Amino acid sequence: MTGGDPGQIFREEAAELLADLESALLHLEQSPTDREPLDTAFRALHTIKGSGSMFGFEAAASFTHHLESAFDRMRKGELAATTALIGIALAAKDHIRILIEDPASADPAVAGGILARLADLSGSAAMSVPLDRERDDEQSRATWRVRFRLAPDALERGTNPLLLLDELRGLGEAEIVALTDDVPPLGELEPTRCHIGWELILTTTHPRSTIEDVFIFVIDETELTIEPVSAMSEPGVEQEPVPVTVPVPVPVPAMAAGPVLPKEPVLPKADGAPEKGRAQPAANSIRVPAERLDDLMDQVGELVIAHARLKQLISDSVDLQIKSVTEEIERLSNGLRDITMGIRMVPVESLFGRFRRLVRDLSQELGKDVALTMSGEETELDKTMIERLNDPLVHIIRNSLDHGLEPAEERVAAGKAPQGRIHLSARHAGTRVLMTIRDDGRGLDRDRIRAKAEEQELIPPGAKLSDAELFQLIFHPGFSTARTLTSVSGRGIGMDVVKRTIDGLRGTIEVSSLPGGGTEITLGLPLTLAIIDGLLVRVGQGRYVIPLFAVEECVELPADVERRHANRNFLNIRGALVPFLRLRDSFAVRHPPDPYQKVVIISSGDKRVGLVVDQVLGDHQTVIKSMSKLHADVANFSGATILGDGSVALILDIAQIVAAGQTQELRREAC
Repeated sequence: MTGGDPGQIFREEAAELLADLESALLHLEQSPTDREPLDTAFRALHTIKGSGSMFGFEAAASFTHHLESAFDRMRKGELAATTALIGIALAAKDHIRILIEDPASADPAVAGGILARLADLSGSAAMSVPLDRERDDEQSRATWRVRFRLAPDALERGTNPLLLLDELRGLGEAEIVALTDDVPPLGELEPTRCHIGWELILTTTHPRSTIEDVFIFVIDETELTIEPVSAMSEPGVEQEPVPVTVPVPVPVPAMAAGPVLPKEPVLPKADGAPEKGRAQPAANSIRVPAERLDDLMDQVGELVIAHARLKQLISDSVDLQIKSVTEEIERLSNGLRDITMGIRMVPVESLFGRFRRLVRDLSQELGKDVALTMSGEETELDKTMIERLNDPLVHIIRNSLDHGLEPAEERVAAGKAPQGRIHLSARHAGTRVLMTIRDDGRGLDRDRIRAKAEEQELIPPGAKLSDAELFQLIFHPGFSTARTLTSVSGRGIGMDVVKRTIDGLRGTIEVSSLPGGGTEITLGLPLTLAIIDGLLVRVGQGRYVIPLFAVEECVELPADVERRHANRNFLNIRGALVPFLRLRDSFAVRHPPDPYQKVVIISSGDKRVGLVVDQVLGDHQTVIKSMSKLHADVANFSGATILGDGSVALILDIAQIVAAGQTQELRREAC
């Protein structure tokens, strides 16, 4: 756990719990009889209520209590998980988030409206209750002997036993006795250890399962027995204990009545059985602020740069010991780099999960029946990439829902299922991740896109463009073919933002579509934005880095290329014409060219462009540094890196350069 403000710790934990709650609610809406999402939702609410009260978020705890009560009735079979009830629960989840993140902005009228609707539905949605449960409260009262001892390190991990006792008192009449037989002498007492146990005689109308739920988040580390007390027993007469099996709940990363770390695994005995009598090992995960990971990555980057300088300094040395130490430092720095990058990698499931709610809400707003499916959620990306991909994916999904997917009656008339589908997928492709958003809607209207592009003078009338080239025009600022404006999309805002963001991530966008067959948008993304493998080249006296993922091959520039192509910059690469750019012309280099220039063939999607350089220096582990604000608008470069000799090399922006090459090709075709 992080140190610092306890309230901030609770907010971070609550954010994860609310995400789990939303995911469980959406799952429950699709599978109302599934017990697992119902239990997950209840546990999240139970934890937010208990921990919120402990950390002083009383308004959030009080509001959550009402929703928790409704879900408790659902667990008992008294309420059905209807779409209306799930809708109210989602609205309540949003209000809980406001009560935790910004209590001052919470509107009491909103809370009142949600609770009123919840009360109405709880009455109307109540299922039939068995007759034996309608008996008098006095007849259903039972008395239980509850005895528990927390793990010795429970206090260190944030569990507050007083809150557990308070919750048990709230279930009925309770007589509590502290068990002090294990308290050591004062000189041996450790103030951070839990030495006391408790025994309660609890008379309640609640079932045993409700008592068990009090310990739901500490059950794995707690010695707990719950025994029925015979109504005919005489006071002071000990009864033979009747053991009660306490089910172990599915572990979830949450806070108990007081925050606890994620559940630790139980160490097995030699025979494989769990060992219950020993204290549990330390937690196997900790929470670290994102800023510390960024700082660690920066330090690793500086180490990589320092090693490059050391390697260059000893390049001419004949001292084998120095070379051996340098190689060992290289091995260690590479290992540290890989470990650090691995720490920053998170599954795209954390990103994809956000869009279930978006699709649900938008489909209801637009009156369309839409199902969202996913695959490859385990694919990992750098956490910074995950954060920056949210907005582009929101824009793409909104457009798919609004423009791509037809209303049910239109789909049926076209021979499709009435329910539309959007599929999100991710997969690794070498050093890249391909993320695809596919719908089964009407597809892009090629003729309308061409007409709009000609109207806006983006392309000359009658220009020969492939579908892939034509579809790229939808990312032009202000470009929209929508016939009507809606609250969702249609104002030409959004897709250009998608393009700029993906370009800023050094990614690519490919669009394919079939009339009536849907649209597929594929984002090609680097695994990380911190350190990449690059190809170091020289142009004149300057050095530049080409991201290695975009490099296909390197060839010699034919000496007679100018004469053969009549000043048209194209190479014949195994029968295919590939446009090439002379980087010395693009960068205004005055130094005379080398006699034997090289061409680095790079690709972006299905487009290929050659870059003419003076020399290919070799591969280079590139620590990416952002461009200064002064150079932020300089085209063709996405960043910079520091070389071993301390000089700076600029990193080429593949998307910009490929676009320039394609513009040159269009000019050739127009001639």
